[in-house]
Amino acid sequence: MSETDIKICGLKERGSVREAIKAGARWLGFVHFEKSPRHVLRSEGAELVASVKSINPDVETVILLVNPTVDEAVSLADEWGVDHIQLHGSEDNQLISDIRARRKSGEIWKALPVSAPVDLEAVAAFPAADRFLFDAKPPKDADRPGGWGHSFDWTILKDFSCDRPWLLAGGLNPDNVAEAVEISGAKAVDVSSGVESEKGVKDVVLIKAFCGKL
Repeated sequence: MSETDIKICGLKERGSVREAIKAGARWLGFVHFEKSPRHVLRSEGAELVASVKSINPDVETVILLVNPTVDEAVSLADEWGVDHIQLHGSEDNQLISDIRARRKSGEIWKALPVSAPVDLEAVAAFPAADRFLFDAKPPKDADRPGGWGHSFDWTILKDFSCDRPWLLAGGLNPDNVAEAVEISGAKAVDVSSGVESEKGVKDVVLIKAFCGKL
């Protein structure tokens, strides 16, 4: 097992789920956001999550949502049977608190876009979040908040002290993830486009290579 916890996100089919588990991922992420090339239909999510638990019940599952209502977040998470909820839009702390009031189990993660040290100050605005994901800011006029394969200056995180656990995301791939971890001090990483052969299509070889570098 890797010393660095790994999340493989944007999975859409059982074959890549199986390989991500075999490669040693701690978390598997499933996107429910129609503008994403990794979008999982509501009708398909429960089966995918169940496939994870049938292979290894210790692997944790995460549903990625963008600006959901409280009802949407809770109902989807419960329907799919995921362990955790990741919010990747412009959600505020009140939404996280309201979700927590309705869903007692699992963690609620908040993704924060980063391009400069000042962006890390946003952590203080989310006392209700259990875990953070620091991702590169999307391109101007982008129609989705993540999954662009862009990275940011990892040195920003080197001396950053956070009172809750966090993952490094944004532009990670088998060629740069070891360097990214060394520079940033990240204890956990998230990858999606960096292990794809084409947009939205996971590559088994790249998944193995990515996990093998950590």
